[in-house]
Amino acid sequence: MNKSRKAPVLLLLPGLFIMIATVMLPILRTFVFSLQEYNLKEPDDIRFIGLKNYVKVLGASDFHLALKNSLWIMLFVGIFTLLASLFVALLLNRRTKVTSLLTAVAIIPWALPPLVNGMMWNFIFYPGYGLMNRLLIGAGLIVDPISFTTHPFLFLIVVSVATSWRVVPFCALLILANLQSIPSELYDAAKVDGSSRWQSFRKITFPLILPSLSVVLVKILMAAMNIFDEVIAMVGFRLDSQTLLVNNYLHTFSYLDFGYGSAITYVIMLLSAVISYFYIKDMTEA
Repeated sequence: MNKSRKAPVLLLLPGLFIMIATVMLPILRTFVFSLQEYNLKEPDDIRFIGLKNYVKVLGASDFHLALKNSLWIMLFVGIFTLLASLFVALLLNRRTKVTSLLTAVAIIPWALPPLVNGMMWNFIFYPGYGLMNRLLIGAGLIVDPISFTTHPFLFLIVVSVATSWRVVPFCALLILANLQSIPSELYDAAKVDGSSRWQSFRKITFPLILPSLSVVLVKILMAAMNIFDEVIAMVGFRLDSQTLLVNNYLHTFSYLDFGYGSAITYVIMLLSAVISYFYIKDMTEA
């Protein structure tokens, strides 16, 4: 290998070493844990058990509940975020004097740490007399406070709203970038032909932003599947409100069952890999 080829390889080696040490080795080690009976409460009883942890995970009622909750959240977040992101992107795409200011303001929710985001929305939907209940009672819409976070299904909607609030800015910017790449001549021609705004959106805008919408949808689903901080900030580790990551955290770090917890990790990773496949596919085709 000549000097011109050695230099790039040498420059890549530190990054490659960091990737192997911090990503590849933990992934392999976690897989080994998932094939073992490995509970830190019984450190002398570590043994190989094959796929029994995976069978146990797939048959566990708490995992089924966590999976169901995560799927509901993915559905709600997908609907809320996609519609809100499209609306925000269309709003920011309008050329006004305050567009730059609105764009800067729109990024704020994305910059908030997820835990802070969860605490903020917990204050809004707090059972009893949180902000939302105060507003509804003050408007005369309800008489008694609504238990937004104590009712399991209502909580899934609330935590989906909180997650959407955090994810919308990034998704809106992706759609906005796509909107601004559409040639204005297409709209001018449509206007000359007597096309209405709705017809222009349906015939021009929507078909041309479909590639970015597919990427945004996959990004939304990934964010919804990996939700953790908002759930902990609102209800802690309550059983009926667990998501996949909360269930994984409980078994791994609360119950110290590293073997079982590692199996849950790999199941979640495989589910994420399916979504990631479509994300990478859309990115390469966009």
